Amino acid sequence: MVGRVKRKAGLAAAAERVERGALPHCALCGRALGAKVEWHHPVPKSEGGRETVPVHPICHRTIHATLSNAELARDYSDFAVLRAHPDVARFVKWIAEKPADFHAPTRGAR
Repeated sequence: MVGRVKRKAGLAAAAERVERGALPHCALCGRALGAKVEWHHPVPKSEGGRETVPVHPICHRTIHATLSNAELARDYSDFAVLRAHPDVARFVKWIAEKPADFHAPTRGAR
């Protein structure tokens, strides 16, 4: 139970940073964050990552639908490199003018 309590405390602290405006933009697309925020591990937890960054839910789903955890850890832990991936770059270009809380189904093919 200690891990669950610790994780909830960490998520609450991260959400508080967003509310204060410390992290106002999505790490992937750069748009302002909306009411729903998800936290992405640039290096997945399964690969030893601890750091988290705020992203829109649609951006988070696109990252994981496009790349495996092993690929994220090995080649795409830097967001500049991740944005250069052809499928992610096409997504970022498409989502650029959408509102912060925009939602659409995410394709799951890798």
